[in-house]
Amino acid sequence: MNLVQEPLVFELSNPGLVGCSLPNSDVPKAILPEGLVRESLALPELDELTVVRHFTRLSQKNYSIDTHFYPLGSCTMKYNPKANETAAGMAGWRNAHPLAGDANSQGALELIYKLQSSLAEIGGFAGVSLQPAAGAHGEFSGVLMIRDCLKAKGQTQRVKMLIPDSAHGTNPASCTMAGFVTQTIPSGKDGNIDLKVLAAALDDTVAGIMITNPNTIGVFEKNIAKIAKMVHEAGGLVYGDGANMNALTGVFKPGKSGIDVMHFNLHKTFSTPHGGGGPGAGMIAAVAELVPYLPGPIATRKSGKYALFMPENSIGRVKAFYGNFGVLVRAYTYIRMLGAEGLRRVAETSVLNANYLRARLEKVYKLKYTRSCMHEFVAMGDIEPGIHTLDIAKRLIDYGFHPPTIYFPLIVPEALMIEPTETESRRNLDAFADAMLAIAKEAKTNPELLHEAPATTPVGRLDEVAAARCPVLCYRG
Repeated sequence: MNLVQEPLVFELSNPGLVGCSLPNSDVPKAILPEGLVRESLALPELDELTVVRHFTRLSQKNYSIDTHFYPLGSCTMKYNPKANETAAGMAGWRNAHPLAGDANSQGALELIYKLQSSLAEIGGFAGVSLQPAAGAHGEFSGVLMIRDCLKAKGQTQRVKMLIPDSAHGTNPASCTMAGFVTQTIPSGKDGNIDLKVLAAALDDTVAGIMITNPNTIGVFEKNIAKIAKMVHEAGGLVYGDGANMNALTGVFKPGKSGIDVMHFNLHKTFSTPHGGGGPGAGMIAAVAELVPYLPGPIATRKSGKYALFMPENSIGRVKAFYGNFGVLVRAYTYIRMLGAEGLRRVAETSVLNANYLRARLEKVYKLKYTRSCMHEFVAMGDIEPGIHTLDIAKRLIDYGFHPPTIYFPLIVPEALMIEPTETESRRNLDAFADAMLAIAKEAKTNPELLHEAPATTPVGRLDEVAAARCPVLCYRG
């Protein structure tokens, strides 16, 4: 591979053209340290119309939940209400400065305090921290809390974390980063944790278990209370991966089932934007024993005033300032708009939609686990000899649908992980199901269509390994 940097070439650039007008600076001029400012910077010179058209064309090539159905299993690509954006864009929230101090931030602190309280109530926990910036960040924070709690008890021999084979892929990574070793616990025939294997693994080296419920197969862990009791009796703690709480809001409280600490993904359950590297939020909730270890600062209310404080045994900050505040405003708006009754309906509808799609497809797309699902289900794409899940995913693009998650979870061969969410109409669900069934017919009558798909996109099927390793990042006209 040639690693020599080629000189920058801008095909559309013309010297002297100006694409934007910058306002006069309102910051006093200052002499900057030597070497901080480059003498010259190669940038294209374009007129405003060319700039606008370039970025507009790019935006139209994006696939988003605002334009299409996005059944990405395990990620909950649901509609983000525009009311959330209106609230987050209000000047008082938008212009809030993290260094303004508690006295000048009472409104922001009140929102943080009330969101903490709302999430604690929804999950059945004693306390919440809004610091973590993503689900995996919340996982890492929770595992650090477990580590410090066990250390305070003198249980330093507990270095092993148990993880079901149906867990999210970030779970073992979070444990490893926190200094634990991991042991996989297999699923039984019903898709739940094998209790016999779990019992055999519980010794005095076990720090705890990480459980995703509902799990990534899309089924509810029906033995959750029994599992928590087994782990607690062995001296360990229970981490709950709350990524799939959109199937449980208003119906089930994890904190009442034996889970000690859990994160919420605000994008998955509470309709904040998802993807693109952020901003995100992975709030962490805990039972009373672990509240002192929550990352801080946390908002509190005393004598009618709001303030921030660090819990007594806090693992410390895991994010600058208060976390991603704009995301918090969006989630709080959503919770207040729906209320308790609305949040329960979210869970019921997400489960209904998933089971509706599952019922329409299961006669053609086989299921390894045949139980009724929760918010998502996992089908298998090997519907005909020579046809693979990747072929189905690529052909779906020609029908105007973003493919679901494929080849995950790993315990399902040729996995197609489908999550319709609660925000899609029956019409949209039927259109997706019709496309999947049409592709199944094509797999029988004209398999080459699937092998060569997609055919309607600007480029055909790419070498995805090469694209990831050697991306082309410059404009090609």
